[in-house]
Amino acid sequence: MTSSKVTVTSNNSTLVVTINRPAVRNAVDNETAEALAAAFKAFNANPNLKVAVFTGAGACFCAGADLNEMASGARRKRWHESTDGPMGPTRLALSKPVIGAIEGYAVAGGFELALWCDLRVAADNAVFGVFNRRWGVPLMDGGTVRLPRLVGVGRALEIAMTGRPVSAIEAHQIGLVNALTAPGRALERALEIADTIAALPQSAMNLDRQAIHRQVGLPLKDAMDAEFIHSLAAQGVESGASRFVHGLGRHGAPVAENDRSVTEPPGITAGPTQ
Repeated sequence: MTSSKVTVTSNNSTLVVTINRPAVRNAVDNETAEALAAAFKAFNANPNLKVAVFTGAGACFCAGADLNEMASGARRKRWHESTDGPMGPTRLALSKPVIGAIEGYAVAGGFELALWCDLRVAADNAVFGVFNRRWGVPLMDGGTVRLPRLVGVGRALEIAMTGRPVSAIEAHQIGLVNALTAPGRALERALEIADTIAALPQSAMNLDRQAIHRQVGLPLKDAMDAEFIHSLAAQGVESGASRFVHGLGRHGAPVAENDRSVTEPPGITAGPTQ
């Protein structure tokens, strides 16, 4: 689905997805939600794209759901007809990373969109919060699941129950935000991080990313077993080690995944062990 309410641009191997409703602080209506879900599904299916950056047009990331549309009942009808989240992509489990670039407000459903991202870069004057607490609307896009996993149950309960604003400075201190920037620089910094990630061998990185997501809530042994099973699916484990032994990838320099300057030892295949 294409919509003027969501813009999609590419920057090398990074896709930039932007909510484009600045006049209403990028509030998400049904059309916007459907366009966001479609954009991230297309990103996930495109082998030429490695990282997505998710942002909002203008001075605000997203102020939440479009309450005018919600009050009319039009949003609820879509919720029953779609397997996507009310805000769009929040029920998608992508195979590649998404970085949120956050300016201004990321509140209510917009807070949940930010929580859906793997990483969050925020301007130091950004504001987060469960502002929907003020008008009696519950979280429904993963906020009650992802927030405690990021900041702990105690902090999550306090933030969710009071609905108070959380400054970007505090968000960084408690692990909700990964990097702070000056106002107007969040997208630039997010793209820099995306370039760093995109330059790395992707298979192992994405397997580790998925294992980190999936271990949440698992007993230690099950989480360790899942990590090992994931690692066996990585391509070129031995050739990667051989490249390091031969002097490649040292001093912080990544080795391209298709670099075959050192071949994998013959007769070695990845498979389950007893």
